[in-house]
Amino acid sequence: MTKAVYKIKGMACSHCVMHVQKALDSVQGIKASVTLEPAQAEIEFTDKVYTKEELQAVISDKAGDYILED
Repeated sequence: MTKAVYKIKGMACSHCVMHVQKALDSVQGIKASVTLEPAQAEIEFTDKVYTKEELQAVISDKAGDYILED
C-alpha cells in the first residue's frame, strides 16, 4: 500500500472537507483522510497510484475550486 499527503488550498470549513473527502473517496482504490487543521489529504492507494494531476482533476470535477499542493 502506498501513501501520499497533499496540502489542500481553498478549504475553509468542515463542509469543504466533506466535498474533498467525497470526491477522493469516489475513486476506486483510494482511501482518503481529509482534515481542515492542517488543510491536507492523506491518501492511501490500494491498487493504482494516481498522480497529483489525476487527483486534482477529480477534485476539480466533483468538489470545486480546491487545489492540491505538495
